[in-house]
Amino acid sequence: MSRLWMRDQRGIALPSPVVLLSIVAIAMALVAFVVTRGHGDNERALVPTANVATAPSVTPSPSSGPSTQSVKKAKTVKRGKVYVEVFNNSRVKGLAATVSTKATKVGWNVVGTDNWYGSIPTTTVYYPQRLKAAGKQLALDLGIRRTAPAIDPMKMDRLTVILTAPLD
Repeated sequence: MSRLWMRDQRGIALPSPVVLLSIVAIAMALVAFVVTRGHGDNERALVPTANVATAPSVTPSPSSGPSTQSVKKAKTVKRGKVYVEVFNNSRVKGLAATVSTKATKVGWNVVGTDNWYGSIPTTTVYYPQRLKAAGKQLALDLGIRRTAPAIDPMKMDRLTVILTAPLD
């Protein structure tokens, strides 16, 4: 028999299970990144400004100048009536508990703390549409600059705070 027709008895070498698992993990992380990355139209930064609710707004009268004043009444957020969950997405141990204590001290109804597993770009208060004003108020109370509409798997009956670093 010719050497060309003989089989090689060495077989094939497969990569180790660790290498295969690493490849699968990287692929899954890539998919998770693409699926969960933020969409620019939903991300907004909050910048604290003067309290507009206490300052009267002046509406000028066409004939006499700014003599007519109308006070706009701001919608009051009842902190104790709004459920809040605080999640830690950082490596700082106990961060969610610390922030939940701070939120409770200013009157928010914190119903849970835990760790968040996923990719969040920066500390954010997520709100369902009906709690948008409450979400912005919570962000101001805690010094969080970013708010965004809640997404799945977040609960739609409460505010969700996800922390990526200690608050200033």
